[in-house]
Amino acid sequence: MRVVIEANVQRVGEVAAEILAAQVRRDPRSVLGLATGGTPCGCYRELIAIHRRDGLDFSQVRTFNLDEYWGISPDHPQSYHTFMRAELFQYLNLCPANCHLPRGDASDSIAESERYERGIRDAGGIDIQLLGLGRNGHIGFNEPGSSLASRTRVKHLARQTIDDNARFFGAPELVPRSAITMGVQTILDARHCLLLATGISKAGAIAAAVEGPVTAAIPASALQLHPQVTVIVDEDAAAELRNREYYLLAEQGRRESSEYESPQH
Repeated sequence: MRVVIEANVQRVGEVAAEILAAQVRRDPRSVLGLATGGTPCGCYRELIAIHRRDGLDFSQVRTFNLDEYWGISPDHPQSYHTFMRAELFQYLNLCPANCHLPRGDASDSIAESERYERGIRDAGGIDIQLLGLGRNGHIGFNEPGSSLASRTRVKHLARQTIDDNARFFGAPELVPRSAITMGVQTILDARHCLLLATGISKAGAIAAAVEGPVTAAIPASALQLHPQVTVIVDEDAAAELRNREYYLLAEQGRRESSEYESPQH
């Protein structure tokens, strides 16, 4: 697990966007796993800037989002379909048919979950999976207690998640109580996982995910089992890392090495 500590929120977004952009440059038919929420927005803004500045072509890229609220339609103003169109899709030359999200209005949750898993397999798997982190350690909507071997399915949301998302809906009682989400194992199947976190409110979750025991109580801790994970955090989110100085020294050592590979590439 590579931990990259950046000075501020803007740098976290810039570095993450360059990692995604480098993947698309290497393979124009890349499969990108995407995330919603406040944390990825800086990354998306920078990715849009790269597309506009450098003409990076997304026409053959395939995308799969982590999750969607269960029980709402894609055109709901707070759906993740709506979020992705507003924050990213409308600004890139992505083919709409190549942009995939689970449907929260499907009539059969099991059939929809199987359809989504099959779609990822048929695309050849996810090259890079972008992840945010909940304050309770969730990734996707895999709440504490989720099986580390789980696949896409509908999960009930924890009270903290509902409260955290209430700002988007106006009140906690308006937030859906469940979501359809990639499972922990579905996420771990990606060839590279890219975890972003910013702000002091995420410091405890980052410390638990990176340095704590691997446990279903902190689903993000399962990333410790993955062979290629890059964690990018700002100074605030890194505040509770016991090995913070080591991570900084390790990055310095990489930069001084002739074999250094920037986290942007």
